[in-house]
Amino acid sequence: MPTPPSHSAWIVGADMGYGHMRAIHPLRHIAYQGVLVVGRNDAADDQERRLWARLLGVYEFFSRSRAIPVIGKSIFSLLDRLLHIPSYYPMRDLSRSTFQVELLASSIRKGLCRGMLEKIEQKRLPLVTSFYAPAVAADAAGHERVYCIICDADLNRVWVAKNPEESRINYFAPCGRVARRLKSYGVPEERIFLTGFPLPQELLGTGLRTLKSDLLHRLVRLDPRGRFRAYHGRSVQHFLGKDLAKITSPEPLTITYSVGGAGAQKEFGGRLARSLHRRIESGEIRLNLVAGSRRDVMEYFESVRAGSGSAAAGIHVLYDDRIGRYFEQFNALLRKTDILWTKPSELSFYTALGIPIVMSPTLGSQEKFNRRWLEELHAGTRQENPDYADQWITDRLLDGFFAENAWSGFLKGRKLGTVKILEVLSTGSCTAGDSPLTR
Repeated sequence: MPTPPSHSAWIVGADMGYGHMRAIHPLRHIAYQGVLVVGRNDAADDQERRLWARLLGVYEFFSRSRAIPVIGKSIFSLLDRLLHIPSYYPMRDLSRSTFQVELLASSIRKGLCRGMLEKIEQKRLPLVTSFYAPAVAADAAGHERVYCIICDADLNRVWVAKNPEESRINYFAPCGRVARRLKSYGVPEERIFLTGFPLPQELLGTGLRTLKSDLLHRLVRLDPRGRFRAYHGRSVQHFLGKDLAKITSPEPLTITYSVGGAGAQKEFGGRLARSLHRRIESGEIRLNLVAGSRRDVMEYFESVRAGSGSAAAGIHVLYDDRIGRYFEQFNALLRKTDILWTKPSELSFYTALGIPIVMSPTLGSQEKFNRRWLEELHAGTRQENPDYADQWITDRLLDGFFAENAWSGFLKGRKLGTVKILEVLSTGSCTAGDSPLTR
């Protein structure tokens, strides 16, 4: 077996929605023997694969259940209660074990993550995962360097071991609220690293040059009347080094609508395309419909595009059944995206790139906290009726509202999560930064 570079690690994901895989994609270059996906790697036996397949099937069923007439909301509430995150205030000790924690421990004893545990025994390297089950399983098995990336702005108690004081799991927190929540669950402060969410390096560039250039042109497209520039032009010049008044961007406004891994809410994309038909047809707006790696969503979006007549040329459907390739194409798409319309998932943290988020309805307790986080940053707004998107999007553009969202997300969101995580893996700590350009 070849000797790995000193910075290699076991990088472990879970096929439970895009968030857990998207979080580790920027770390794939340090993955020893490639990224492991629990339940799908070669080490997993048939019994474990079936167990993960059942878990994924249940997750996707509940995620799409809200669309079922009459009974849908009641069915979905069952999953929501299982993953419920308690209110943040009053601050209190929440370290006591819960039903979800005990259920996870029982599943691990029955073979959940067994293949991964056998695999990582080949080489004692750090393990980095974006899902709680591999972290808890590796910790219980005695693996010494375990790191867990939190993918939302708050989390359920199940992410922390039954006895947090005895556990050795380290956590990468995307925001301050997560760090404080982990402390309330009993995780010692020295095992919590406030890094930010791991964003793709190709969207940042050396010294944030790519981000700065893309954001300058995006702000021009989001501020057709100059309302934003009148208030924030000097601030933009200070942080981005260019005078907005001297930037031109002949490109049309680009809106990207993205569904989650379960394929829920795809119908909003069709309603959006119909509402924006005239402006897409005239070339004023481009629309990206992101199906991810789901063929059924791709087929629906392609039918929307085919039914758009002369506006079809301005609609692009993104689909790739290879999830790694999907992430790469999606990242490339984001460089030209002016407004990202999606449910408040892990993509909420992409507002740090200076992208305003239009939030479709939440699916689950964690997304409610993501929505609150975006609203507190003034970086995201809830969607209005998609059937009238042409009207309310136009109004907010003319008012400079989306430009304000973009700038607030850039200033307040953490951008250097990937860099900070690599720093912790190399040195055991990460440097703190107060400037928007160093955090």
